Amino acid sequence: MTMSVDGYVVGPDDSVEEPMGRGGFRLFNWLDDRDSDGPSGHVYAEAVATGAVIAGRRTFEHAGRWGGDHHDGVPIFVLTHHVDENDVPPGSSRFVTDVKSCAAQARAAAGDRNILVHGAGAAQSLLAAGELDELELHVVPVLLGQGRRLFDNLPATQIELEQVRQLPSCDVTHLHYKVLR
Repeated sequence: MTMSVDGYVVGPDDSVEEPMGRGGFRLFNWLDDRDSDGPSGHVYAEAVATGAVIAGRRTFEHAGRWGGDHHDGVPIFVLTHHVDENDVPPGSSRFVTDVKSCAAQARAAAGDRNILVHGAGAAQSLLAAGELDELELHVVPVLLGQGRRLFDNLPATQIELEQVRQLPSCDVTHLHYKVLR
């Protein structure tokens, strides 16, 4: 998850028309180095080597449903509160309303590969349910001041993390944490 130093994953007023909100695309300048041999290239290669994607419904819609394929045809599990039976998601996407079932389906689909999680709401739900094992945070040196924060809606219980990697790169620091239980 890419975020500003003040914890925002999108800028203010995000919408389908402006998916990253005002100023939010600034968070992704580091992707200009995604094809490099450096830290950002390494981290990006790990992200697209995942075997499944879990996304929140808001993120899925704002991303144009990724046209049904986030990367390499891997299954996309969209965590949502409501499923309209007439709304058939494209490609390898499917809607799931239960967080534990969503995590179980994604794990089964991913096999021995990792799962990529997109969206603050999905990450918060998975973390609160004890279904998130690791956090990969790409912290960009900017203060957005408003928008959607990654950790706004967590329960009032302390969650311990163990840092397993820190990779400074051009315009971003990649931090990897193990969630301790």
